[in-house]
Amino acid sequence: MSVEPTPWAARAILHVDMDAFFAAVEQLDRPELRGKPVVVGGDPKSRGVVATASYEARTHGVRSAMASSAAARLCPDAVWVRPRFDRYREVAQRVREIFFDVTPLVEVASIDEAYLDVTPGQSGEDPVQVARSIAEKVRAMGLSCSIGVATSKTVAKIASDREKPGGLVVVRPGEESAFLAPLAVSVLPGIGPAAQKRLARFGVKTLGELATLDEERAVAALGSFGPVAVLRARGVDPRPVATERPVKSLSNEVTFPVDLTPDEAAMRLERLVEKVASRLRARRLAGRTLAVKVRYPDMTTRSAQATLSQPAYLEQEMLPAARELLASLAPPGTRVRLLGFGVSALTEPMEQLELFGETEASAERERSTALAKNLDEIRRRFGPNAVRRGLRGDDEPRQGS
Repeated sequence: MSVEPTPWAARAILHVDMDAFFAAVEQLDRPELRGKPVVVGGDPKSRGVVATASYEARTHGVRSAMASSAAARLCPDAVWVRPRFDRYREVAQRVREIFFDVTPLVEVASIDEAYLDVTPGQSGEDPVQVARSIAEKVRAMGLSCSIGVATSKTVAKIASDREKPGGLVVVRPGEESAFLAPLAVSVLPGIGPAAQKRLARFGVKTLGELATLDEERAVAALGSFGPVAVLRARGVDPRPVATERPVKSLSNEVTFPVDLTPDEAAMRLERLVEKVASRLRARRLAGRTLAVKVRYPDMTTRSAQATLSQPAYLEQEMLPAARELLASLAPPGTRVRLLGFGVSALTEPMEQLELFGETEASAERERSTALAKNLDEIRRRFGPNAVRRGLRGDDEPRQGS
């Protein structure tokens, strides 16, 4: 006789992770690729990188972010496909519609994963049944997803990765510690290779061992993230599913106490572009439409905009067009009272995967992205003025949404 599970009497979070998403879309659109090792990425004959590999290719050892040349050696029979980002976005939106049919509490974590809050309400619908229904609807699209069901985002995310592809792993209320304890610390989001080495010096290799650390040792091993990591290793993660409205634009502007010359305004524009670019990266966004706004001493305001050839999230990619816009608004002889810069037509920055191509420019963009993210982290930890690219002035802009 089967025993019915106890009704879910706690918060219920799903983490839905699409399986080998880019490759799966290619196999969906080209049935002749089904069952074959498919690699989405750059040319294996040059300096390309793997974006995604189908599970058929993964059995040969091919992994995301691997050099294409290395992947080709591991799987010489692989079918190589260049990324089609617009198509992936289109399919991702259809998948998200399935989520929003279930609950308005959806947090899109990336193009191929999301968190859903499906805590039983008055209807009392079981979260596990909700997860099964989502998986069935995704399969009906010709795709596959793995789902973790738990009481928190951390546990749900870890669970979704345990039985890929097509897995459904359920961690019921009260089972969190038993589920997490034997797992390696590397499965906890935020614990990378360097953190693993530091924890190993404290004799910590599993989440169960991490869960026993006192605050002093946790801080010594992981800094300010230490106490948070200990709680999450215990299955404690109260973060809600974030349901912000999609951001349509980001902007910064500043009013100056003394009117600026065009040259002075151009220098301040660089600071504004830098701040907006940092906010784009923090939100994992890129934008195509740039706008510059100028207010003159007589309080009249003008603006101009330009569209880039591809979405950008690096300041050096936006500055040339921004400077041209400012030059059109503030020719020699004018004075500037207020200056603003904004970016719209926002999208996920998948175009950065074009660096999986072959050119030196692609490699340079990769290096620039890494540098920008390092500078962002320094500013986050030590303040916005901790490091700059040789810019002058201390006016703090007002942020726009």
